[in-house]
Amino acid sequence: MSTPSASPTRTAPPLRQSYAAAVPELSVPWRAEAMPDPRMVLLNQDLARELGLDPEHLRSPEGLALLTGATDLPTTAQAYGGHQFGSPNPHLGDGRALLLGDLVDTRGQQRDLHLKGSGRTPFSRAGDGRAPLRPMLREMVIGEALHALGIPTTRALAVLTTGERIQRHDPAPEQGALLVRVAASHLRVGTVQYAAWTQEPDVLASLVRYAIARHHPAAADAEVPALALLEAVAEAQASLLAQWMCAGFVHGVMNTDNMTLPGESIDFGPCAFLDVHDPRAVFSSIDRGGRYAYGNQPGIALWNLSRLAEALLPLIDAVPDAAVDAATAVLEGFEGAYRTAWSHRMRAKLGLREDAPEEQVLDLGAELLDLLAARGEDRTEFFRALAEGGGAADPALSAWEARRLALAGTSAAKRAASTARMLAANPVVIPRNHALDAALDAAEGGDLAPVERILEAVRDPFVRRPGLEDLETAPAGSPGFITYCGT
Repeated sequence: MSTPSASPTRTAPPLRQSYAAAVPELSVPWRAEAMPDPRMVLLNQDLARELGLDPEHLRSPEGLALLTGATDLPTTAQAYGGHQFGSPNPHLGDGRALLLGDLVDTRGQQRDLHLKGSGRTPFSRAGDGRAPLRPMLREMVIGEALHALGIPTTRALAVLTTGERIQRHDPAPEQGALLVRVAASHLRVGTVQYAAWTQEPDVLASLVRYAIARHHPAAADAEVPALALLEAVAEAQASLLAQWMCAGFVHGVMNTDNMTLPGESIDFGPCAFLDVHDPRAVFSSIDRGGRYAYGNQPGIALWNLSRLAEALLPLIDAVPDAAVDAATAVLEGFEGAYRTAWSHRMRAKLGLREDAPEEQVLDLGAELLDLLAARGEDRTEFFRALAEGGGAADPALSAWEARRLALAGTSAAKRAASTARMLAANPVVIPRNHALDAALDAAEGGDLAPVERILEAVRDPFVRRPGLEDLETAPAGSPGFITYCGT
């Protein structure tokens, strides 16, 4: 198959509504509200080509019409429910979003094209269906950073302004904006919950068949496909959470409607990367109890998977106790899968041998993170310095470093291989909170250069480049940082 850059581009993608066709009860045909003056702010050209789309066409009036939902193509608003901060809400859904459709990209992968900020839908409740520019740009930056770090994620194809002013947190109205998002799909744990809570059993069965065919096809051949789907989603989420934790990423709002069945990161409102390592770190303005603190994320993932299991019970076994026992056995495997995925990632970050015993890797990594937290260390700077210097120079870490070197190997060849692994696993640049916040302020004022500069850095995060040194560190004595949902 041709590489994305060499593949022919399409001016008019053959978008389908395969989800609505397969499970019509879980979406509503709906049109985007008209945008007074849509203008392209940022276009992800590489992603456009990966999708087989012509970037220049997307900038044309016809392309803007596609990206704003202003064509005659059918679009839908998806229904879902979920647990928000632990409380069930059966009626959520795309309150300010629309699915343009799905297409097959240049790699043969089926992917959704989705709008965020496209106006009111039947699921908007009291919302206006709009989105401000700042959080839409944040979503693009965070998605590109995660992608460059090798972490499964939704990505922004484009951010546009709409020509409107909308009122949010600041006294002054902000620019209205639209995000065009690309995802493996927008099927969520909350989608399954909605089907289980509000629909007939055959709808849940149709949803499960569609999710299996699209994301986890091996589950179709299992004795109990719904149980195999639960296991596949649990494995995907264990891997994703391990990658978040090793990268120091805090999602901020891990409600069940923000956990996807394909295992991608999604919805980057109250999210941030850690500067100083702190398991208690919370960046969301609404998470006053710390439910979704950095250190709680793996446990919350298991809690969410338990809610998925509950929704799937009728399809796992007709005998309730048997269904619970089977689902529980799958959920009990999550911790082991997470530990294995975390140790695999930590082996690379610490430059350890591939055959280093998992328990020793877990202990070594956990001890280091405890030391970083106690000392108030910047985790990204520490890991990168370890990779570039080949050792932890601080005397307080000398005993830890001796154990690390023993697991890395002491021969010249093994040390060289260890360094190469560490340099490829520990970024120089992450989206530093205060740099990104300042860049978003500038963008709201009409200056996109700072956001473009951060995008340049996070898209190639493992390389030091002249002129971007200020993005490598956090400012000394930074005050607490808070993010908002942007709703």
